[in-house]
Amino acid sequence: MAAFALHRPDRPTSRVVFASPHSGSDYPADLMRGSVLDRHAIRSSEDAFVDRLFDCAPEFGAPLLAAAAPRAYVDLNRAADELDPALIEGIRRGPHNPRVASGLGVIPRVVANGRAIYRGKIPHAEATGRLNSVWVPYHAALQRLLDEAHALHGEAIVVDCHSMPHEAVASLARGGRRAEVVIGDRFGASAGGAIVDRIEAAFAAQGFSVARNAPFAGAYTTQHYGRPGRGRHAVQVEIDRALYMDEATIRPHDGFEPLRAALRGAIAEIASLGRDAVPLAAE
Repeated sequence: MAAFALHRPDRPTSRVVFASPHSGSDYPADLMRGSVLDRHAIRSSEDAFVDRLFDCAPEFGAPLLAAAAPRAYVDLNRAADELDPALIEGIRRGPHNPRVASGLGVIPRVVANGRAIYRGKIPHAEATGRLNSVWVPYHAALQRLLDEAHALHGEAIVVDCHSMPHEAVASLARGGRRAEVVIGDRFGASAGGAIVDRIEAAFAAQGFSVARNAPFAGAYTTQHYGRPGRGRHAVQVEIDRALYMDEATIRPHDGFEPLRAALRGAIAEIASLGRDAVPLAAE
């Protein structure tokens, strides 16, 4: 199976790389044979349709890297060594990791609401095979895209695109409105402040209510790729699923195309970051 789909612009004019690690929906037959869940239930952990929401990025000079394999198979927003001893045979229990302990390691043990994917454990060789066929090529491609952007523009920004359950948005944004978009920069550690300000402003200009770092501050992608002092920035973006889909049926509703149109304006603005005379890191 393919690990990802890469959509490149005709001309790479942007220092921004958009990535969608959780929108993959190509469920392998071996996963479904070994799961106690049906196809609908196992999709509950998927950031469904996020790749479609951001698919205009190449029109504005920025590539879009979209996972093909689903999150329930390999979680591309986890480190490759976040292996769950409760799921994978032969793995020794290491230091406490809250993600792994909750069943959300790089090979997930559960989907949304803590529902188990498997009856028992899976072989270590199977877990290794998944990492080699999906995780390794996806992150090699992402690193290559960021290196290319940095070489061309002296700076690289990954915008890691996700969706969040409506009920998870507990924090309120400006004006008392519940946040529709949550931007995560690991509380300033993964991206320069000027970059995060402008990404937030891009969404706000399209009428979105925006919050930062609560309830999502970023995970592996922001932690690993965000090196602001080296001109490499990583920002996570979460969009409320209720804006564009029925969460129960996992189908787009009438709000999908209006949201996609609004996001188009934000994506265009984000892709233009750094095209002004002053380097963003110096602002």
